[in-house]
Amino acid sequence: MAQIPNTLLHLFARRWCIPILAELKVSEGSKFVTLSRRLGASPVAVRQSLDHLISLGLAQPNPGYGHPLRPEYILTESGDRLAPASVTLDRAITRLELRDSALLRWSMPALFVIGSSPGARFSEIGSALGPVTDRALSQTLKRMQADAVVKRHVDDSFPPAPIYAVDRRGRPLIEPLMEIGAF
Repeated sequence: MAQIPNTLLHLFARRWCIPILAELKVSEGSKFVTLSRRLGASPVAVRQSLDHLISLGLAQPNPGYGHPLRPEYILTESGDRLAPASVTLDRAITRLELRDSALLRWSMPALFVIGSSPGARFSEIGSALGPVTDRALSQTLKRMQADAVVKRHVDDSFPPAPIYAVDRRGRPLIEPLMEIGAF
């Protein structure tokens, strides 16, 4: 099983990166306070996520900022190419009411791995994700099962092995994740 694309790991390292990219795309730029209020996120979390997106070269302070009608933050050229998939993913997460769990650090990267290789085993998912601990991965998979995004069944081989697959509710998230992973 191949390693997960760094883009996914970097984007989900901060909880609000995908919603911020989506909001900046939809609104064609936004002010800091507007971002914080629309997302319902704390100013500290939005600041950290914006700084992270800037360091990744996906967002930037607007060089023409200073006029009250101009946005404070805009997408870079790279961010603009990645943003449509972010909008699709953010809308699917919101529609499925998964914002609390889907935006956790390992949820979407794990779903990407499971969606990339049907019948993924726990150890294969962990290996593909790299720096994830067994405990963090176990909690992530349990949460995703509870949300009906991932299903688990135990293979009858010896020794028995849990196999993970994307559940019906998680399918709308796969395509935008694959687009982001291909970036």
